[in-house]
Amino acid sequence: MNDVLIFSVISLSAIGIVAAIVLYGVAQKFKVIEDPRIDEVEDALPAANCGGCGFAGCRNFAEALVDSATQHENIDDFFCPVGGTDTMNAVAEILGLSVEEKDPQIAVVRCNGSRQNAPQKIVYDGPATCAFAHNLFAGESGCPYGCLGLGDCVAACDFDAIHMNAETGLPEVNDKCVACGACVKACPRDIIELRPKGKKDRRIFVSCINEEKGGPARKNCKVACIGCGKCVKVCPFDAITLENNLAYIDPEKCKLCRKCVPVCPTDAIHEVNFPPRKPKPEKKEDGEKRGQPAQKKEAAEKQEAGKKNEAGKKNEAGKKNEAGESDKTNNE
Repeated sequence: MNDVLIFSVISLSAIGIVAAIVLYGVAQKFKVIEDPRIDEVEDALPAANCGGCGFAGCRNFAEALVDSATQHENIDDFFCPVGGTDTMNAVAEILGLSVEEKDPQIAVVRCNGSRQNAPQKIVYDGPATCAFAHNLFAGESGCPYGCLGLGDCVAACDFDAIHMNAETGLPEVNDKCVACGACVKACPRDIIELRPKGKKDRRIFVSCINEEKGGPARKNCKVACIGCGKCVKVCPFDAITLENNLAYIDPEKCKLCRKCVPVCPTDAIHEVNFPPRKPKPEKKEDGEKRGQPAQKKEAAEKQEAGKKNEAGKKNEAGKKNEAGESDKTNNE
């Protein structure tokens, strides 16, 4: 009996040793040597794992960055919206490269169909998700392009950067936005867009995506873009295009001159973080336009009136004299 136990122990030990040797050999043959820079790059990233960079997480993004630096010697096609330019500069320093600076972006809600501008026509009673409601009906206001107001974008945001306004029924983006794009993907109607923050955080955009003609669009929302093209005509930088009854402002071409805003008949163009417009000065009189002071103008008018009166008196006197001479002639 003891011999059987001893033999079993020796046999199992031998099998274990052989298996360990085989596994070690296989591991050495097929092992993948990982670039140590991946760990350094991952540590430099914000560890948000939001997917805004287009990858599943920061680890995958770090691997892609190192791979691009190795193969292409650049990382120009990659950007971390959460960390921004500072993070990308830190990554570039680790990889011994340089990156192009990119303007920071922010999410913009391109719909102004609030409860005041797009009154409710029907009441929705169903699952409180925009994705479900979008496949079910046009919306409570009847606009097939407008915001459904059920907050899928809010649920998708990991940074507390977007909230539903209880008064308007529309989502509002705050300064916490890191332009990760999660809300853009969550919106089934593509209302939310990532746009450059702009100089001094100022932006101009058309807050409407309705492609219907003017009449039907205004029927559902009084601030809808009607495709009149007035904004296109006044833009001196060719930054506005009109397609499918809808105007669009290119943020790369727009110089924030604001000429398009006052000409929009429906107030569909929004200007953000601009100072209030100065009231237009009253139209001046013709004399003041030529640079004449008001007193000089008044004196000139009096002088002109005096000349007219004097000329009138002379004419009157001349007529009387002619009348007297004609009377004398008749008497003779």
